[in-house]
Formats: sequence, structure tokens, C-alpha cells
Amino acid sequence: MSTTLLPCVTLETAPNPTASVIWLHGLGADGNDFAGIVPELGLPADLAVRFIFPHAPMMPITCNNGYVMRAWYDIVHFDQISRQADIAGVQQSVQHIRDLIAAENAKGIPSHRIVLAGFSQGGAIAYTAGLTHPEKLAGIVALSTYLPAESLLTAESIAVNQATPVLAAHGSHDPVVGISLGQSAKEYVGNLGVAVDWHTYPIQHSVCLPEIQLIGQFIAANLR
Repeated sequence: MSTTLLPCVTLETAPNPTASVIWLHGLGADGNDFAGIVPELGLPADLAVRFIFPHAPMMPITCNNGYVMRAWYDIVHFDQISRQADIAGVQQSVQHIRDLIAAENAKGIPSHRIVLAGFSQGGAIAYTAGLTHPEKLAGIVALSTYLPAESLLTAESIAVNQATPVLAAHGSHDPVVGISLGQSAKEYVGNLGVAVDWHTYPIQHSVCLPEIQLIGQFIAANLR
């Protein structure tokens, strides 16, 4: 475990949480990006959940002319978003997420009571860190995303979380991460035996209220 955890926005739906959701933002955003949707999830009042929205590290992004922004890893070309990932950066972010999970474990929340969620680049890390985590998780939510490094996902590396529930959603008009990338990710992990609950919405690179409500239902069902 690293000596320093990523800074986070933390919200608790009730005192003494018995479960956690770690939610990863997209490229150039920060942990505040999704914090405001917690009330819209419609979670049961008696389900005490700690929501953790970490801020990704600041780094130069090659495809943005080296501009420094919050990111989970470098991207070389947007038109080859799933093929030009910085695999070392992906692995480093996976470790950051493992550290956050370990910190929740230390607070009394076991891994099987933790949902890992992410949007876009954050969803790519949610897929990778979630499926390869060495302990069983409660669920994985992958929104408007793709697989950044398929080589990291093998039958051996995902064995513990092969049966972990996965919810994936994508906008059918997404101009940033084309829906074909989301479908390819679903098919790739499906071929490894992971059952993905796949949903599409007539939106661009964003989320919508029906999608948020579905995520809330998924979280509630898997943290009961």
C-alpha cells in the first residue's frame, strides 16, 4: 500500500456506513464531477454507504499537446483511445484504487461490500482494477468507457472477480468514446466469462437520469 492516498471527496448517506462506493471521474475532471448525483441514485434510506470520489493525479496528456490535467493515465491518440494507452500509467492507477480499497478495509468495510464505478477514463480503470482485484468486490459500474489495456485482463487475472456483477452503460451518440469501444469491452470480458449487464441511452458523452437511477438500483441490489 502506498504511503499517500489520493485526495478524495467523501460523502456518507447515513452514519456508520456498512458499504462503500469508489467512483472515478473522467479525463480532465475531478472528484467533484459525480458527487452531486448521490441523492439522485434513490438509495434506500436504511442503506448506509460511504461514497468516495478520488481526484486523479495531475499529468501531461500527449493527445492534448502535453497539457497538464487530472488523468488516470496518458492517452496518445483519441482516435485510437483503446490502443495507445499508457499501460504503466494504467497499472499505477490500479494500485491507487487498490490502496483506496485497502483504506476502506481498514475502516471495517470488507471488499465484498465495495462497488467500484467509473466514467470514461475512470471507467476504464474501474473495469481494469475491479476485474483484477485480488479480493471479491460487490460490483463494477463502467460508464461510457472502454478497455485501455486488454492484456491486463486474462482468465487468471480476473479469476476472483469473474462472477462479480458488472453494469455497463453507454450513450449511443457518444462522439468522444464511440459506442463500438464500449461494445468491444463488453464482448472482450464476456469472452473471459464475465456477464455484463449492458444498457444504451440516446445521449452523447454524459449520463442521464434513467441511467443514474439504474446505477442506484444496481448499487442497492448488490450492497443489500
